[in-house]
Formats: sequence, C-alpha cells, structure tokens
Amino acid sequence: MASSNKTPTINDVARAAGVSKKTVSRVINRSALLKQDTRKKVEAVIAELGYVPNPQARALALRRNFLLGLLHDNPNAQTVLNFQEGVLDAIRDTEFALVVRPVDRHSPKMLEDIRHFLEQQRLYGVLILPPISENDELAALCREMGCGYVRMGSAPLDDEEHIVASNDREMVESAVDYLVESGHRRIGIIKGPEGFRSALERSEGFMAAMRKHGLAVPAELVAQGTYRFESGLDAAGQLLDREQRPTAIFCSNDEMAAGALHAARQRKVSVPADLSIIGFDDSPIAAHIWPPLTTVGWPIREMAKAAALKLVAPADERAQDYIFPARLVQRQSVAPPPDKF
Repeated sequence: MASSNKTPTINDVARAAGVSKKTVSRVINRSALLKQDTRKKVEAVIAELGYVPNPQARALALRRNFLLGLLHDNPNAQTVLNFQEGVLDAIRDTEFALVVRPVDRHSPKMLEDIRHFLEQQRLYGVLILPPISENDELAALCREMGCGYVRMGSAPLDDEEHIVASNDREMVESAVDYLVESGHRRIGIIKGPEGFRSALERSEGFMAAMRKHGLAVPAELVAQGTYRFESGLDAAGQLLDREQRPTAIFCSNDEMAAGALHAARQRKVSVPADLSIIGFDDSPIAAHIWPPLTTVGWPIREMAKAAALKLVAPADERAQDYIFPARLVQRQSVAPPPDKF
C-alpha cells in the first residue's frame, strides 16, 4: 500500500492488485482483452489508492495523443454540431479531447492534407462524417497509418467496428406512406446534393414508395437542393410556381424544409391547409418553426456517442451498436390535401 504522502504509481497498483503492470495498463486503456473480474479488481485498487494515470506518459507509450479527430465537409452546420455533442457525451470525464477538422472533398489534395493532419496530431482515432465517410480511400489511409476510425453513413459502409449507420431509405418510404395515407397523390421532392450517399438513399426511398403506391413522379415534381436553407427556398419556389403544384413536398433535410415553408408563405400558400411538408433530421429548427415540422428523426447524437465509444471503449456495451433506426416525428406540417386538388 502506498503511503499517504506519496503519489501512487502504476507499479503500486500492480503490486496491490497482484497483477502485472501491463494488465493495469490494459485496464486504464479499456482494453477488451481482460476478464471482467480482473478489470473490477484493478479498478477497485485504483480507486482505493487514488491513482491518477499520467496522460502524457500514456500518450508517449502509445505514440498517440488522447485526441479524437472529427473530419467533415458537411454543409449542414447543425449536423456537425449534433455529432460533436454526441462525441463529447462519450468522452466526458475522460482524458480524451476532440479536434474538429473541416476538409474540402473537392480538393485533389484532400487525402494528402488529411495524412499530414493525422501525422501532426498523432490522433487516437478519427470520426468521419458524410459525405467524405463514403470515401474508401480515406478509410484505407487510416488503416495504413494505424489510426482508428469510425465512419457515419446513411447505409452500412464498413464492418461493424468502423461504422454507425441509419436506415434513411426505409424511413423516407414511411414518410411517403404517411403522406399517401393522408390523401396526397401529387407529391414533390427536393433532393439533397449530388455526391452524398444520404441524398441518394433518401431519393431512392422516395421513388420506391411512390412506385409502391402506383404514383408517378414527373420531372416537374423533382427539384434539386444542396441541404441549405436557400436551396430549399429556391427549389420549393420552382415546384410551387408550376401550373399544377404539388399538394405535398418531401424535403431531404430540415433546413431545406424550412426554406420550403418560407417559399409557401411568400406565395400565400398555407401550410398545412394548402401544402404539406416533411423534412429529415429532426434538427432544432424543425420544432421551432411554425407550423412545427413533421420530419424523420435521425439519431445523430446517439450515433456519435456510439462512434466515439467504438474508439475509446470498444468493450463498452453501447459501442456494439452500429445501426440506429430513424423514426417519423409527426407534428403539424401535414394535413389532408385541399379539395380543389
């Protein structure tokens, strides 16, 4: 037992617990290569002695800093913020910290720049947001450099250890089912930006549901967006200025849905009396605008927490999940279509 006036060391913990120094190190680093009773015994000794691991020494031994990197090139700031909050939930009260790194997916130097970032920061692991999470070369770079990584996607992109994914396609089908059940037949879509797997999954889910119900999707009911508010405003304006406008619009994210709501108000089209709108994400804006937006809730914060735990605590039960089902959140932006349509 260490004396009361001496700072306990890892050797003191190993001696008191009757295990090797390496075993203590594995407990500290949350290794999955330990029996549960051994882990509990060592943790009890750590608590009794008041041993505090030295993060600098651990970083030197591991040749890694206790930093997680968040790589993104995402136009939706709320998505990035929600993901950050989930990661912080996972690493709170640990020695880990988060470094956020925006990148340019269109740059021919993107992989080179990320390689330099990983070498410079000596990251413990990286969390990769869409659309760059869909880049297999980036995942290969992380493996080459021995850097742990987890990718976030709208569909499984990797093995369970390296992915957190949602069921976007299936849930958009459910959203369209809800519109059809409400009486809508002329339904438009504002698609997400090209190059995003999420945009593809949501568009495919929309088209599959329309085919299932025997409903046509002519070109005049399809508009292109960028996941930004302004693009929703412009795209919805195009749809609403048609000679036969839609009675409902599915928007591939909430920011564009908010833009669609503004476009309707500019044209004195009442939501939901004259036009129903559904978004995707269930971001704060969905509940704060009027009328509150019916949307598909993407559990971004839960996905982010699980992603971080896959890196810092892979044995944790919460790190085992990799599919996070979305859900339809019904609010006040959907109603039966007006009789005149």
